[in-house]
Amino acid sequence: MADERNNEIEETKIQGVNGPITGWIDGHTILVGLMAYPIRHTMSPTMHNNAFAKLGLNGAYLCFEIDNEKLPGAIDAIRTLDMRGSNVSMPNKKKVIPYLDKLDKTSQMCDAVNTIVNEHGVLTGYTTDGMGWLRALKKDGQDVKGKIITLADVGGAATPISVTASLEGAKEIRIFNLDDDKWAQAVKNVETINKETDCVASVHHLEDKEDFKQSIAELDIYCDATSVGMPPLDDLSLVEDPSWLHEDMVVSQGAESFKLWTGKEMPVDYIKEIVAKA
Repeated sequence: MADERNNEIEETKIQGVNGPITGWIDGHTILVGLMAYPIRHTMSPTMHNNAFAKLGLNGAYLCFEIDNEKLPGAIDAIRTLDMRGSNVSMPNKKKVIPYLDKLDKTSQMCDAVNTIVNEHGVLTGYTTDGMGWLRALKKDGQDVKGKIITLADVGGAATPISVTASLEGAKEIRIFNLDDDKWAQAVKNVETINKETDCVASVHHLEDKEDFKQSIAELDIYCDATSVGMPPLDDLSLVEDPSWLHEDMVVSQGAESFKLWTGKEMPVDYIKEIVAKA
């Protein structure tokens, strides 16, 4: 379904663009956006608008400060204004679902949406966090099919990562989480994966260091989706001893949304440079 709309974007190409630009708006500009609250801190407009410019596409990405109360009207606006779609972030990822026409399989299993695509008034919800993680793996020549994965955490991107990996043919996923308020979500994720896919999923206590160490010894891919390793925890690691790791294992959003809207690959390396400067 995306091909017809992508051709429309192609026909409205910006001519003579040699670098990043801002303010390119005319009667053919295609609008996408981000709906969240709060929102002013986001770098998404920098990423997407420079990607449009780099590829010569006449699109604009704007931010809209939308909370749960404003969400129904905002989703109606996507149809009314014939926007190509929108990213969705907190607090709207779950609340947006009843207002959409369709969900992809990943969003159904995650019970959350972060990208909306508008195909002539039909709104489909997607969850791209797991797809972005797969992109990073594939860039390193890795594949999850038939692999054993140990995943630390269940919040944020962790749920779509586990669901996407299971749908892409992972053999086994072992989810490690603290026995805290997110434990129930970990149990739910495991139940969903085991019911909906051929992947074998299990939930484990992150407090059990021996179990965690043994799982790492047996895995193919390790993914730490916790905040450990990022400021102010940048000097910490769940892997307490480097000897736990072995040489055959692999340690590892916006680009996937861009591809859903345009059918084209975001120039990721170029955008990384732009964002770093910004």
